[in-house]
Amino acid sequence: MLKLKIITPERIMIEAEAESLSLPTDLGEITILENHIPLVANLRAGEIKFKKENSEEFFVVSGGVLEVKPGNEVVVLADTAEFGHEIDVQRAEEARERARKLMSESYKDEKTYAESTALLEKNLARLKVAKKHRTRTHKNLESGSLNE
Repeated sequence: MLKLKIITPERIMIEAEAESLSLPTDLGEITILENHIPLVANLRAGEIKFKKENSEEFFVVSGGVLEVKPGNEVVVLADTAEFGHEIDVQRAEEARERARKLMSESYKDEKTYAESTALLEKNLARLKVAKKHRTRTHKNLESGSLNE
């Protein structure tokens, strides 16, 4: 089992054991399993998934750093992170539209364009996780299950 700890500047998001962890890095999505080699990697905005005891949990991060330590210890220092149920879909949609508009207006200013691209990427990831959470909750309600 992995000893997983996910931390933001505001809180400890998760401190649990997990069978696997999948997350977005600058080099693409990677999956960490038990006995993984030590690793340090930059995180990109996107979805983090981890499996534990026949369930899969997921949330969104805006970036950060991953460290895999000897002894199956995994630490994620995230810039920001949200569970699906915490995401305000309307605010994420509005932020996505603002980022798209800003990108189209500032394509000659490299810094503003890069910031807009990062904001767009972050909000697309937030919307993806929020949609998964709503779909998953809806399916559980239909089946009579209260577990998410």
